[in-house]
Amino acid sequence: SCISRDDVLSKDAGECVICLEELLQGDTIARLPCLCIYHKSCIDSWFEVNRSCPEHPSD
Repeated sequence: SCISRDDVLSKDAGECVICLEELLQGDTIARLPCLCIYHKSCIDSWFEVNRSCPEHPSD
């Protein structure tokens, strides 16, 4: 998998560009090598059909 690690968000961090919901403290997130973060469930679903970061498709 391209996901570098799962984590629990320590502070609010804007929105997940996949679901457009806020990334809130306590959410389970995944951080990619490009340092973008998403809800873990969102990026897992994204990687079922895509191979790259939603925000950095050339990576």
